Amino acid sequence: MSERNSTPSPISGSPSDSDDLTDGLDLGFDGAEDLLRVWRSGMRPDPDLTVSEWADQHRWLSSRASAEPGRYRTARTPYLRGIMDALSPRHPAQRISFMKAAQVGATEAGNNWIGFVIHHAPGPMLAVLPTVEMAKRTSRGRLDPLIAESPALRALVNPARSRDAGNSMLSKEFQGGILVLTGANSATGLRSMPARYVFMDEVDAYPASADEEGDPVTLAEARTTTFAHRRKVFMVSTPTIRGLSRIEREFEASDQRRYFVPCPHCGAMQWLQFDRLRWAKGKPETAAYHCEGCERPIAEHHKTQMLERGEWRATAVATDPKAIGFHLSALYSPLGWKSWADIARDWLAAQGSEEMLRAARNTLLGETWVESGDAPEWQRLADRREVWKPGTVPMAGLFLTAGADVQKDRIEVDVWAWGRGLESWLVDHIVIPGGPDDPTCWDQLTALLGRSWQHANGAFMTVAKLGIDTGYEAPTVYAWSRRAGFEQVAPLKGLEGFNRATPVSGPTFVDATIGGKRLRRGARLWSVATASFKAETYRYLRLERPSDEDRALGALDAPGTIHLPDWIDSEWLKQLVAEQLVTIRNKRGYSHQEWQKMRERNEALDCRVYARAAAWILGADRWDEATWRRLEAQAGVETRMPAAVPSDATTPEPAQPKAGTLTTPRRKRRAYTPNFMRD
Repeated sequence: MSERNSTPSPISGSPSDSDDLTDGLDLGFDGAEDLLRVWRSGMRPDPDLTVSEWADQHRWLSSRASAEPGRYRTARTPYLRGIMDALSPRHPAQRISFMKAAQVGATEAGNNWIGFVIHHAPGPMLAVLPTVEMAKRTSRGRLDPLIAESPALRALVNPARSRDAGNSMLSKEFQGGILVLTGANSATGLRSMPARYVFMDEVDAYPASADEEGDPVTLAEARTTTFAHRRKVFMVSTPTIRGLSRIEREFEASDQRRYFVPCPHCGAMQWLQFDRLRWAKGKPETAAYHCEGCERPIAEHHKTQMLERGEWRATAVATDPKAIGFHLSALYSPLGWKSWADIARDWLAAQGSEEMLRAARNTLLGETWVESGDAPEWQRLADRREVWKPGTVPMAGLFLTAGADVQKDRIEVDVWAWGRGLESWLVDHIVIPGGPDDPTCWDQLTALLGRSWQHANGAFMTVAKLGIDTGYEAPTVYAWSRRAGFEQVAPLKGLEGFNRATPVSGPTFVDATIGGKRLRRGARLWSVATASFKAETYRYLRLERPSDEDRALGALDAPGTIHLPDWIDSEWLKQLVAEQLVTIRNKRGYSHQEWQKMRERNEALDCRVYARAAAWILGADRWDEATWRRLEAQAGVETRMPAAVPSDATTPEPAQPKAGTLTTPRRKRRAYTPNFMRD
């Protein structure tokens, strides 16, 4: 027996103390000592040390994960001190939300919290990223360097490559606790264990449901139930859309803390707001912040001192006294990160593009984007109708798509012409009586695919792609689509929610019944995020049109402009603006946006969405300049010429090949041509 085992335990008053504790237990003396050590460790209170103090003492930044490697200094981002200290065990807050701009150090604050937990307040911890793949990248790119570069942590956590089964890419065991990383898209990962600490990063990027089992935030929070008052939940995200943003909902339910900084001129405390950042017209490099107290401009070199003297102040009363929230914009970025001139420059660059403005509002201001769901007045659209012959394609129209809405007693079809920038014109409105049970109805729809419409230059065009809804009598629609041919017909299925990146996905193969025979994978179905195309349609309808004077000077309609003919009636116009985007809040307080009918009939809007989806499937959103030029040439429309070469310019001589190199010309890459343009 070793000397360590032959001496009384020094952690108890006498040998009898350990005998009392182990009475009735079949343990050797080593077992009693281990039991006492674990028992005393569990009874020890959490250390009186804040997360920011721990980070300044123990955190080292790696060049793999930081642009400023070396010892971590909270003084570099003083606004994070209050947030990190709220994550400390002594702070009474249990739910901490941080709605912020991009790249202000929020994730590093969360990583500091992870390091603090491993070193000083061990317990089960769950870190949730938007997807499992992102969780793996975070483990490799951020957590591994966090542990490897901080000696205090390196001694407590074995590397993932070790043979210790308790430590892997998504699981880090340490004495007294475990850190598990998972994705919000994995219900299994979200219910894997009880957790005292939960860190949820970029919650606005989480899916609406984790494997169809419910809201990921709710599932993750449920893991903390057994820890009662000792739990901590930290939610971080750049916000997205008003009414859909999870982080905005959490922030609005909190005490809404803002970081107040003093004016270097008058000392007035204020939180930085974008409308007080001003610059000379067209000169973003002159950007300066104007104090709300004395109105004097504040140069950016004052920012470091302002941040050091700043403080968080609550601006609201929380619905839950244990919930606090923080908001921060990019205006607070320390010197050397995002400057005020950069912010002004990015804001100016975003003008004219709603998507860029939305991104700027989210990532620069840390605020939600308000999705305008108000439909234009139908009377205003009627007043803006234009004159052209029914059934003809205007000069700038380059290809046709159609949208078909199947009703019980009819099929309604709208044919749209499309030009550059997705400018569009309503070419024809057709109602085919009979409904899906009438074979002649489908015969007329088939004949429509072979029909041609005359272009303003005299040429004739056919429908390149027809999108047809499968929401009513889907088997019949599948059967007809297969007979008509999927090269020209696209069966569509509408999905709830927005998806701006990929509003149309697919195709997927579904079974179809042809002539009473069931064909496995007999039809190709496309899924459409109809909410995205409805929002786009209303945005395009609200675009301002150039005045007659501006047109005389050469002004053109904005990309996306929707042109409506004078022969369309008021009923059709009312159908086009029949829906409105509303925010729905359920019993649990969670919100989502959905389109709701303001009147019974909305076929015109549906047909427009289906025709727009058909244009997406053709690839119109992704065509390059060469493809548009070929379409213009095919339609006989004058092609836009490149800028003229100045008369005094000289043509450079072709470069001579280097000695010893092959001079055989490289084979030209064949230009992309859409299917409907091919012979």
